Amino acid sequence: MTTQHDIEIRVNGVLQQRRVEPRTTLVDFLRDELGLTGTHVGCEHGVCGACTVMLDDQPVRSCCMFAVQADALSVTTVEGLAPERGQLSKIQDAFCEKHALQCGYCTPGMLIACQSLINRHPHPTEAQVREAISSNLCRCTGYQQIVDAVMHATSPQGHTHG
Repeated sequence: MTTQHDIEIRVNGVLQQRRVEPRTTLVDFLRDELGLTGTHVGCEHGVCGACTVMLDDQPVRSCCMFAVQADALSVTTVEGLAPERGQLSKIQDAFCEKHALQCGYCTPGMLIACQSLINRHPHPTEAQVREAISSNLCRCTGYQQIVDAVMHATSPQGHTHG
């Protein structure tokens, strides 16, 4: 018989109470238990960054931690970036405007990494953007459009279609 643990995690502002096996990864909890499939499973070794979420406002690889480790903490997924259902956040809108996504696989992790940077540095330099996304792998964009999107979202001229 497998041991189960009761956990409480605030996910995108909503308190989630569940019983999970200790071996359940945070990414599997988000996707399978909560149906938040925006967080992608990539390498499952913490290398690619597709599974990046914010844990108490810090970007983390959700494939490298267990759901029980997030007990009593707050998680923000890519779904939680939008101000309301059916709307885009400023950075999400800028990704669309600047064509910062192609296949889309890295996009959720990239958006979380970029939003985390913007939370710390509302007007980042290009060098800061490149550093923030350097640990996330993207095979399609060449990264420049992602940098352009962050610069657009954080510039006084940046706007959303919200």
